[in-house]
Amino acid sequence: MQRRSFLTSSLAASAITMANPSWSQSPINKPREFYELRKYYLQSGPQTKLTESYVSDALIPALNRLGITPVGVFHLDTGPETPTLYLLLPCSSLETLVTTELHLVRDEQFMKAATPFWNAPATAPAFVRVESSLLIAFEGWPKLIAPPKTDHPDKRIFQLRTYESPTSQDHVRKIEMFHHGEFEIFQKAGFAQVFYGDTLIGARLPNLTYMLSFPDMTALDAQWDTFRNDPEWKKLSGSPRYNFESIVSNISNLILSPTSFSQI
Repeated sequence: MQRRSFLTSSLAASAITMANPSWSQSPINKPREFYELRKYYLQSGPQTKLTESYVSDALIPALNRLGITPVGVFHLDTGPETPTLYLLLPCSSLETLVTTELHLVRDEQFMKAATPFWNAPATAPAFVRVESSLLIAFEGWPKLIAPPKTDHPDKRIFQLRTYESPTSQDHVRKIEMFHHGEFEIFQKAGFAQVFYGDTLIGARLPNLTYMLSFPDMTALDAQWDTFRNDPEWKKLSGSPRYNFESIVSNISNLILSPTSFSQI
C-alpha cells in the first residue's frame, strides 16, 4: 500500500511539474482523467483471434467493473508494426489504473473467462509483446469525449497523433498552444476530439498524444485542409512564443479503426 501511495503521489507531482503554472494553480481546474495506452503486438494467424476474444469477453468486462470505462479497442490500419491491437483505458483514479493487474487476478469471473488466453503455450503465444504508456489528460480537456455516432460506424476511423519535443520547455509550450486556441481551431474545422494526454511514463519522452475521430478518410483530409488554412491557426503557429524554434521534433501519425467490441 505504501508503494502504491508513493507511486500515486509521485506521478501526480510529476504531472503538475510539467504543467504551465498558470494552469495548475487555477481555482477552476477540473479533475483530470488518467489514460493507459496499451499496445498488443500480434502475429497474423489464429492467435490474433485469441487475443481479441480475451479483450472483448474477459478484459473489458473486468475493467468496467473497476470503473475503467469506456474502453477503446482499435486495429492499426496505417502505421508501423501491424498487426497491433491498441487499447485506450481511461480512469479517474490513478491508483486504480496502475494497480489493475493486481485487481484482475483476484477477479474470479475474469480469470475464468481469461483461461484460454492465459494458458496459451509458449510455442503459440497469444501475443508477441505488450507495451503501455501512462498519460494524464490535458487540463483544458480533462475527460475523454466519445465521438458521435455515424450512419456508417464500420467506416469510422481514428487518428492517433504523438508529438515529441526536443526539450521540456518545448514540450510545455506545445501543450500551451492547445490551451491558447488550438482546441477551438480543431472544433471550428469540424474535428471530433476524443482525448489529449501528456505522457508521464512511456517511451521517447517528452511527448504528448491525442486522438481525433472521423467518419472516413475523405472527412479526415478535408478537415485537416480546413485546419491548416485557418487564419487563427496561422496566427497561433506563427507567434514568436511558439516558432522561436521547432518545438515538435517528431510526429507519429497512426490511422486506427475500432473493433466491433470497442466502447469508443
